[in-house]
Amino acid sequence: MNTPLDLYSIIGFFGTACIIGAYFYLTAVEKPNPWVLHGTNLAGAGLLTVSLLVHTNWPSLVLEGFWAAIAVWGLSKALLKKRRTEPEESEA
Repeated sequence: MNTPLDLYSIIGFFGTACIIGAYFYLTAVEKPNPWVLHGTNLAGAGLLTVSLLVHTNWPSLVLEGFWAAIAVWGLSKALLKKRRTEPEESEA
């Protein structure tokens, strides 16, 4: 392996750290905050995608697309849940 450790590789390492950190958070916390969990996963997928666009690995790039889509879906669910519960909170 002769790939240099360039800026894009470093960006990819930060993306990896985000995804691993989000998984650790999911495992370590009793009731994880979906904004933290899915937001961190989305950031990680985005950073890894930047790296993979330069150092192309097609299977990994496809994986990051799915990872990002799942994170967006999780954030959308959290937003819809928040919108449903906001009127109830203001009535109390």
